[in-house]
Amino acid sequence: MSNPTIRVGVLVFPGSNCDRDCHEAVTEVLGARADFIWHKDPTLPPLDAVIIPGGFSYGDYLRTGAIARFSPVMAAVTRFAESGGLVLGICNGFQILLEAGLLPGAMLRNRSLSFICKDIHVRIENTASPFTSRCRPGQVLTLPIAHGEGNYYADPATLSTLKAKNQIVFRYCTKDGAVTPEANPNGSLDNIGGIANETGNVLGMMPHPERCADALLGNEDGRLILLSLLDAVKSRKPALATT
Repeated sequence: MSNPTIRVGVLVFPGSNCDRDCHEAVTEVLGARADFIWHKDPTLPPLDAVIIPGGFSYGDYLRTGAIARFSPVMAAVTRFAESGGLVLGICNGFQILLEAGLLPGAMLRNRSLSFICKDIHVRIENTASPFTSRCRPGQVLTLPIAHGEGNYYADPATLSTLKAKNQIVFRYCTKDGAVTPEANPNGSLDNIGGIANETGNVLGMMPHPERCADALLGNEDGRLILLSLLDAVKSRKPALATT
């Protein structure tokens, strides 16, 4: 179903390498308009959502997302998020959101100190999120990961808050939904694979839903994340609800 009046911005940094994947998913899977937003742009055009894609922004110098956080576009994204705009950060995008302070916590090197690229399983912990409304509580999705720094860390007080406010959206698990140390691919605290901010409009996740949103790719589990985002946008535009 085409939704050309829905407009999604896909950020592009030096070193981004999943921007075109996200663009393809937005246009071909969601039928929406997608615009590339260059990292030096100080303002955003009128948008319904922003996706910060994966890759190696600025070559991951200093640490992942540390330089991208100071790009002019991130000030605009921060204003967009603070006004309630929907922001999805995928992999390096999650890392950038952490560095920018839009999400709590930090990323460490993978427990193995090696880059990991494989399919993993995540359990849906929060279906009230604008990004998971099409999922069932406890549903297990198979999604690909590809990162060297996906080991999420937060201090005990922050972790307690994340749990209390239902901000943990994904946990790494077995294919049967068991959250175990063995199912944790990177050593992430409490098997966390993705979190939202307190108001729920900003989500950071390490797995790549855009890489498994089309049947041609052999897996469509990521489609649920993208279609949930589309539903959230449409709910803010009632005229689109019946189109």
